[in-house]
Amino acid sequence: MGNPEAAMLVIGDEILSGRTRDSNMHFLAGELTKHGIRLAEVRVVPDIHERIVEALRALSAGHDLVFTSGGIGPTHDDITADAVAAAFGAAIDVREDARAVMQEYYDRMGREMNEARLRMARIPEGAALIDNPISAAPGFTIGNVHVMAGVPSVFQAMVASVLPTLTGGAPLLSQNLNLGLAEGDIAGPLRALADEFPGLSIGSYPYQRDGVYGTNVVIRGEDGAQIDAAMGRLCALIPEGRT
Repeated sequence: MGNPEAAMLVIGDEILSGRTRDSNMHFLAGELTKHGIRLAEVRVVPDIHERIVEALRALSAGHDLVFTSGGIGPTHDDITADAVAAAFGAAIDVREDARAVMQEYYDRMGREMNEARLRMARIPEGAALIDNPISAAPGFTIGNVHVMAGVPSVFQAMVASVLPTLTGGAPLLSQNLNLGLAEGDIAGPLRALADEFPGLSIGSYPYQRDGVYGTNVVIRGEDGAQIDAAMGRLCALIPEGRT
């Protein structure tokens, strides 16, 4: 069996409007890669109940793991928890364990546990809480879906809470070679290399610097020896242009 595959669902009108730049996908991809889990798909949906439910059902059915970010705060447009409950056909209400964690935090901070904040203790039936050491309001896991906050510092803390509970595969390794050649000049040799090493992922990423075109070739896989062999073969196929 290969490494587990994950998907990410980014939720929020602010992402789609450009008001907020999403950094959580970049962070999650890096952490999953180190854990031997491949981030295979990312979707972004607005704060619309039906769209979140539809995307969750599709991603949950199509991948080993799903991570969501956004929409679990205290305001009226934070509807992710309800949409996740609907996607799994689960009831949702204030959970006493979530309420207790938050109550302790707000008492310590000298803040009121008001109705808006209590919304963040609404958890689908059967879900397990995800620890939030930053601001107490928990995320949760139901089925293969891990529901997390959109605020980057909280999202990162929740990922750190979840990763040790997941079964990953072999760490994904990579090497890269910078070539002072355009993609069109190396497409043939790269295709031959991909045919020779079907177990590896070989990508080419063009760039332009100071008017000079070049391509960065990245070889990824689980077998370090195979990557070394492929990189050696690449240098033999394209002896010129290395920078």
